[in-house]
Amino acid sequence: MEKLKVAVIGCGSIAQYRHLPEYKMNKDVELVAVCDINEERVNKVASEYGVKAYTSYEELLASGTVDAVSVCTPNYLHAPISVVALNSGVHVLCEKPMATSKESAEAMIEAAKANNKKLMIAHNQRFVASHQKARQLIENGEVGRIYSFRTAFGHGGPEGWSVDGKDSWFFRKEEAFIGAMGDLGVHKTDLLRYILGEEIVEVGAFVETTAKDFGDVDDNAVCVLKTESGIVGTLAASWAYTSKEDNSTIIYGEKAILRLEDDPNYSLVVQYTTGEVVKYELGKIQSNDDGGQSNSHVVEKFVDAIINDTETPVSGEEGFKSLAVILAALESSETKQIKQV
Repeated sequence: MEKLKVAVIGCGSIAQYRHLPEYKMNKDVELVAVCDINEERVNKVASEYGVKAYTSYEELLASGTVDAVSVCTPNYLHAPISVVALNSGVHVLCEKPMATSKESAEAMIEAAKANNKKLMIAHNQRFVASHQKARQLIENGEVGRIYSFRTAFGHGGPEGWSVDGKDSWFFRKEEAFIGAMGDLGVHKTDLLRYILGEEIVEVGAFVETTAKDFGDVDDNAVCVLKTESGIVGTLAASWAYTSKEDNSTIIYGEKAILRLEDDPNYSLVVQYTTGEVVKYELGKIQSNDDGGQSNSHVVEKFVDAIINDTETPVSGEEGFKSLAVILAALESSETKQIKQV
């Protein structure tokens, strides 16, 4: 079988730590090109992977040499580049948040449909073993009715992780559109929807800039969320957890409490009301600290969906629903009112 010809657009940290190495590891993929407006960076990455370098994504997509692309650019370019790619007859794996507005997210979904191409959003939290196990336990009734939850995603901020440090686009509102809530919070809205198996319908939020005086985007946000069946809980997203990353989720149910990625040794701890405690060692969640050593499974799932012509596990529609919660949180913070999603 002929290999899938893939290019990566945007050669920053997420491309270098995740997309490029994961495509390279994939036996069904031939990495053919990389693209970035920073000429020095794109040439360096291209020579490292032995592929062609482009500084214009239009030129790359017009070349007709690729079947699929990863879009790893600043947030404001996700939708425009994805739409051009889909309209060029190319499958798209897009980083999160998929877009900066409902309209642009819808345009991506439409373009995928119109051209019969795959669109997947890189929400890797769904593929973490502890998260999949929790979803299963909830689905088969082992936790009983869910009453509440709290989830957090925080680390010291992108300046320690982005290729451009403090000068990164992450801190510029016109390019990032949203800070910690878009970087981390959207992962957690997607995760909650996935684990609980229901939609979030109302949001109340404080979205603040308290820690990074060199940027103009949010770096600390706390939201109260309500699902369609009435489960209420909190979500915190922060770039101000300075000593250790927190990526934990706790689900409070009628028959048990699930602690996900909360205990340093056990990725899932189930505390039953009977007093029984079950600890699962399910492998570590990927973090920015592991130097990209682990597999996020995003690329592999995207490639499988193309090869087997199946629905991508995080479709444009799924990405849209997770983005909608974040947009409602922004609106809530601005208006000081609870917002419908």
